Amino acid sequence: MESNQFDIVKEMYRLIDAADAKNIHVRAIGGLAVEAHNRKNHPLFKREFGDLDFVIAKKQRKEFESFMPSVDYSPHKQFNLLNGEHRQIFYHNPTDMKIDIFVGDFEMCHKIPLENRLTFDPVTIPLAELFLSKAQIVELNRKDMMDIASLLLNNETGSGDKDMINLQVIAQLCSQDWGLYKTTSINLKHVEDLMEEIELPLTKDERDLVLSRAQEIRKTFEQMPKPLPWQLRDRVGTRVKWYIEVEEVRR
Repeated sequence: MESNQFDIVKEMYRLIDAADAKNIHVRAIGGLAVEAHNRKNHPLFKREFGDLDFVIAKKQRKEFESFMPSVDYSPHKQFNLLNGEHRQIFYHNPTDMKIDIFVGDFEMCHKIPLENRLTFDPVTIPLAELFLSKAQIVELNRKDMMDIASLLLNNETGSGDKDMINLQVIAQLCSQDWGLYKTTSINLKHVEDLMEEIELPLTKDERDLVLSRAQEIRKTFEQMPKPLPWQLRDRVGTRVKWYIEVEEVRR
């Protein structure tokens, strides 16, 4: 299993480097992107990864599509024909491993714009958006909860992007989208509850660090501007569905 694990990590870096050599910005998202920022290398967050997820810029879509066969990937033709402007799927020819490509924005339960932010980290999307890409999951499972905890444990919160979860970016995106704010708030509570689990192999200091950074994000929500459309949507609350239903992609 370990060799498979190593291979997929190696493949992530191979694709990013090969694309960078052609000046195409391909950045990781998902569990492997979270693992790339597991700086403390905490064993709690070690797991296997089945596939790769990336984001590319909309303006580089055509270049990217031409690039993929050169690195041994074939398109999911039907899916890409129908959805290619926003999302694409490719398969690794030797192993049949799937890779999911989000074009310009990450959109699942909520939409996170990324078009102009892909060069802020050399490997992954920026940490603020990576945090939100996990926190926007309406039906959060334990694996995704662990990913959020890993990001909060390993990365400071602050006003920059380098090795930091940028609170200004979180405020900007969540003040424009009440639904994203609401789901993120609910999921912060799940992570806070997770930190109360006695059997979780984290020290008190590690738990307190995760909780304090979650609190920083909550404080950001309290202090961020709340435009009139946000306030009106807040009054309606969860009586009306606030997220997009996500469908599984079948081959």
